[in-house]
Amino acid sequence: MAVIKVKPERNARRNWSKYTFEELTKGKKREKSLCTYKKETGGRNNNGLLTVRHRGAGHKRMLRTIDFDQTDKLNIEGRVTAVEYDPNRTAYIMLITYKDGAKRYQIAPEGMRDGKKIICANKAKVKLGNRMKLSAIPAGFQIYNVELARGNGGQLCRSAGASAKMVGVDGNFAQVELTSKEIRLIPKDCFASIGQVSNIEHGNLKIGKAGRKRWMGKRPEVLGKAMNPCDHPHGGGKGGTPIGLKHPKTPWGLPALGFKTRKRKNITDKFRIRDRRGKEIKKK
Repeated sequence: MAVIKVKPERNARRNWSKYTFEELTKGKKREKSLCTYKKETGGRNNNGLLTVRHRGAGHKRMLRTIDFDQTDKLNIEGRVTAVEYDPNRTAYIMLITYKDGAKRYQIAPEGMRDGKKIICANKAKVKLGNRMKLSAIPAGFQIYNVELARGNGGQLCRSAGASAKMVGVDGNFAQVELTSKEIRLIPKDCFASIGQVSNIEHGNLKIGKAGRKRWMGKRPEVLGKAMNPCDHPHGGGKGGTPIGLKHPKTPWGLPALGFKTRKRKNITDKFRIRDRRGKEIKKK
């Protein structure tokens, strides 16, 4: 898929780019049986209190039900009916029609086209879109939609262009190298799909104007130094004054920008072999 620039016919289009959508199946509308209405919250909870800032408005969207697990159709072959756009995620999705007549939405890998056949099995042919256990995937292959715990469905590598690499199997665990170069141990009975998530050019997309962000449901942000002292630790002062602090803080007074939030003694450290900086994790 390509990202192209549009003609700068006005200032709002000067830094604008868009997708060509050449991978999508033309003329195919969404599957209504797999869609539900998405309730807009505007960042507020059930009491009407604002819990998430900078959310609101946006274009109306239908929520597509995505099958991240696929094990309920184990050993049943399916055919890709269409590759569609999903407004709720950065990746494209594909509509699968199984031999028993059931239909499912799944995350589409890069290079997937309608008409191809896929299957989810404990051990299957290593082919684009097929889903199988990590113990059946050879080393060096790209995988996505990776399970962390058996039966929970895919939790890793689900956004546009994301993928992990199968390193090998050691005992009851498989070694998987993530996009951050961290190597993690995952139970070898967990499932993963072959390939890389579609829409790999998503990072090159330029929004171009503020209104386009509003369509996505993102409201404007305000610098803390432009607020009053009662609203933000950076607030107060006359003119363009600095924040007056040794380190920047969040609106609630916690350290920001580079402050490490991961606990030193994290329970998941035993599942990490190498961190994202290339440093080996010492086992205690």
